[in-house]
Parts: sequence; C-alpha cells; structure tokens
Amino acid sequence: MINDRARILLKTLVERYIDEGEPVGSRALAKFSGLDLSPASIRNIMADLEEMGYIASPHTSAGRVPTPRGYRLFVDTLLTVRPLEQVQISQPEGQFQAANTQKLMAMASHLLSDLTRFAGVVMTPRHRSAAFRHIEFLRLGENRVLLIIVTPEGDVQNRIINTEKAYSASQLVEAANYINHNFAGMDLEDVRGRLQADLHQLKDDISQLMARALEAGTEAIEERSSEFVLSGERHLLSVQDLSSNMDSLRRLFEMFEQKTGFLQLLELSSRAQGVQIFIGGESGLLPLDECSVVTAPYEVDGQVVGTVGVIGPTRMAYERIIPIVDVTAKLLSGALSQSS
Repeated sequence: MINDRARILLKTLVERYIDEGEPVGSRALAKFSGLDLSPASIRNIMADLEEMGYIASPHTSAGRVPTPRGYRLFVDTLLTVRPLEQVQISQPEGQFQAANTQKLMAMASHLLSDLTRFAGVVMTPRHRSAAFRHIEFLRLGENRVLLIIVTPEGDVQNRIINTEKAYSASQLVEAANYINHNFAGMDLEDVRGRLQADLHQLKDDISQLMARALEAGTEAIEERSSEFVLSGERHLLSVQDLSSNMDSLRRLFEMFEQKTGFLQLLELSSRAQGVQIFIGGESGLLPLDECSVVTAPYEVDGQVVGTVGVIGPTRMAYERIIPIVDVTAKLLSGALSQSS
C-alpha cells in the first residue's frame, strides 16, 4: 500500500513519461503534481517507490521511469479513461455495415491499427458449429477437385481434394446438389453421420467424393476458427521503445507468425469480462517486457466468440487506447449479431 501523496506522484510520473518519453525528475513532479512538497520530500517518496519496484532509475539520467509494476498500479487504480469523441465513434460506426465475417474481422483490425497507430488484432470467431449454407465442386484436373463452402455467416472456405477417380462436371454438380438439397444449414459433422445411412444407395464413386468433401469441409471451418487477423504491425517498427531492441522485436514478429502463443493470450482474454490489459511479460506469453496488449471480448447474440486487441509499447496512452478497444469490440459485436 502506498499513501495518497505517493499515488499522486506516481500518477504524475507515469503520465509525464507516456507524454514525453523521457525520465521524469523531481522538478517536473513538483511542477505538475499539484502537491506542495519540498524537493527533498519528493526525492524521499521517489526513493520509496523505487524500493517498492514501481519506478526505476535509468543509469544515464537522474529522472525515473515506470516499471511494469508501476504501469500495472497506474492502470488498475490511478487511470482516468477518456471517453471517445463523438466524431471518433460515428466514423467507424458507419464503416461496420452488414458484411461477411471475414470482412468485418479485417475492418475491425484495420480500425484498431488506424486509430492507435499500433498493431490491431482480431481473433476470428471461436468455432460454434461447422455448419454450411451451400457447397460447390469445381473440377481442377484429372484427380483434383476444388471444394467451395459458404458458411451461414457468408464466409467462403476453399479446399482442394485429391481424388482416386476422375469426376465429370455433371457428377460434381450431382453430388453438390444432393448435399445442398438434403443437408444445407446442418453441421458438417452431423451430415457425415446422417450421410452414412444414405451412401450405400448412391453410386460408389460419388459417395467417396461426398465423404471426403465433408471431412475436408469440417477441417476448413475448424481451422478458420483458430486464427487471428493482424493489421498495422509495421507501426511497431516506428515505435522507438520497441525498435531500439531489434532482437526482441524480431521475437515478437516470430510470435505473430507462429500464432500459437498469441492465440493462447487472445483465448485467455475472451474468457474474461471487459477490457483486459497485459503489461510487459506478466502474461507469460509476450516476448517483450516493453510491450503491452489491450484486449476486449466481442459477442454474437450474447455469446462471447472472440477477442479484439491492440499491441503496442508499455509506454502507450492507456486512457485513450482502452476506449478504442472497448468501442471496437462493441461495434463488431453489433455488426456480427445483425448479420447472423
């Protein structure tokens, strides 16, 4: 526990450091904190905060900078979140018109990046059901068929199926018509079970194609539900706090590419309520102590299905980033619920 004077000084120090990016000295704290304290009193309080791990002294300066622990206390108890200006809200709200899920994911990711000038991320909706609205087969060659699946949300998934036999265009139309007429709107796993009883009544070569198509379709939709859309990562190259350590920044980009660790973080965020903030290495998944992630879950018809977020430096304007992430999650929830 720290007293009120120490809290005010820490809040002032973090705000000055976020604004200016330079270590904050006693003179600046005396000027901007509004406290009537002597320089000696301020130095004593700073020494106590440093001993408790909330601030640190860079070797090259007499001033102090916040530590991840200091940022955490600031974000949890000292931060005053600024409401977004109406003009900022109305502009993106108009962009989220009815579109398919993939387009909405990309729009939300770009919006987060554009408004923050950091990297924006949207976790694609968690698998609810591998249902389909319509499928088509397209002959690519002797033993290759393109499977096209349209989901109930309007997303399109493609899979190439290698077949043991060559199929004519009319055979492919026959197979697609049979599946669409009898099973459209159903979960592909359920269709596979229902179709087992029907396969013996169909021509053997067509039944093999259908079985393979349903298997590939289920894989395609489930695989799509384990991804995220990332935009604006190039902005991170312009952030001095991150670009000064290229080895660490390279590890961050490798994590984006490998996906697994970052998806764990997004999955973790989707189980929590409201905006979540991961500062430095406290998530156990981020490779950068100088990096923070601000996330919020989004919903479809009241059910949480994914996460939106911003990846940037720990020295970010949290009071501005938090409402941007929160509003984007709400806009995406509304657009997806409307189109579902």
